[in-house]
This record gives sequence, structure tokens and C-alpha cells, in this order.
Amino acid sequence: MNREVPVSVTSAADFQVVTGVSDDALARLQIYADLLVKWQAKINLVGPDTIPELWNRHMLDSAQIAPLIAHGNKVVDFGSGAGFPGLVLACMDPTLDIHLVESDQRKCAFLREVNRTAGCGVTVHNERIENLEPLAADVVTSRALASLDKLLAFAEMHSLSTGIYLFLKGKRWSEELTEAEKTWKMRVLHHPSRTDPAGMILELKECTRHHEHLE
Repeated sequence: MNREVPVSVTSAADFQVVTGVSDDALARLQIYADLLVKWQAKINLVGPDTIPELWNRHMLDSAQIAPLIAHGNKVVDFGSGAGFPGLVLACMDPTLDIHLVESDQRKCAFLREVNRTAGCGVTVHNERIENLEPLAADVVTSRALASLDKLLAFAEMHSLSTGIYLFLKGKRWSEELTEAEKTWKMRVLHHPSRTDPAGMILELKECTRHHEHLE
């Protein structure tokens, strides 16, 4: 688990150099970025102080999990908010079947506008995670939504038994993992964040509850 020196990009061109995305993918991401800046003036999609760092703080932070997802997978993104990471992944790989789950109606309106304008091909669910019919995902993603223990409970509802979970976590990732392991058995792969020196991407497989926690 060697931690690389964090990458920093300041523009769409930098982003393309670092990620190797196609021109078509970059065009979709640019439409997304432009709409985010426009809508941010009306509704709070992301922290206002992060807008100047959009390509690094949000786009690249989301994009770094793309190599961990197989082409054609069904991906369910919990608490999508402004679309990170799910909408970025959709812009990058149009073969993915991506479902964005977000309970805030205004944020869903934004996600649908980006989807319509950029042609991302996502499905937007304006609903609480626990109220959705099971989505049977190959991959579950989430960024800055809830504790790991809570995310695992949500993921259990909406993933296949063979599914993997990719959760972007900040500096408390180790504490959250220790707490979650009291309830869950899982295989854990650690991927140091390329954008956050203290962050970690947790790739979780074969997640099951300990017997004493089965109801």
C-alpha cells in the first residue's frame, strides 16, 4: 500500500493528461463542469471554495476509481449530490450502466440536466436509498455520504453477492474500517487517494455480516 505523491490538476487539459480520457469523454466532462459552475450560483451543489479546484477536488478525485470498474458493469452511486463520483464515471465510460441515487430534488434536477446535455446515459433516482427496490449492482460507489458501517448496510440491499464496493474516504477511514469490522466480514483492498494525502479508496469484496449480527 505505497502512497504516491498526490496529483494536482488545474484544468481539463491537465485532467486528460493524467487520466488518458478520450476527447469525447473530456467534452462531456467539460459540459458537466460548465453546468456545475452555472447551477452553483443558484443552488449549493459543492462547497463554494472548491469551485476553483473543480478539476482536481471533484473530477480527478472521482475519476481515480474508474480503473477499478470493469466496462459494462452496473454501477450504483449512493448520495450522488452533484454527481461525484457516479456522473464523472459515466462521462468517462459510456458502456457503464450507472444509477445515481439522490434524495434532494434540486440536485436531481441538476443531474438530469447534465445527463440530457452531455449525453451521459445515467439513470437518476430521486429517492432515499432505503426506499428503492433492490438495484442488483455489480459495483456500489459513494463519496462523503455516511459512515462505512451505514454504507455497507445500504450496499447489502442493492448489490449482487459478487458485487464490489468502492468507497472514497477521508482521514478517518481507518477508524471507520475498524468500527465496521465489528459487524462485517469482508476482504479489503486499500488504494491511497491520488488527490487527498490522508484519503483512501476502500475496495471491499465478499462482505457478509458476522453471525451474531444477523437478524
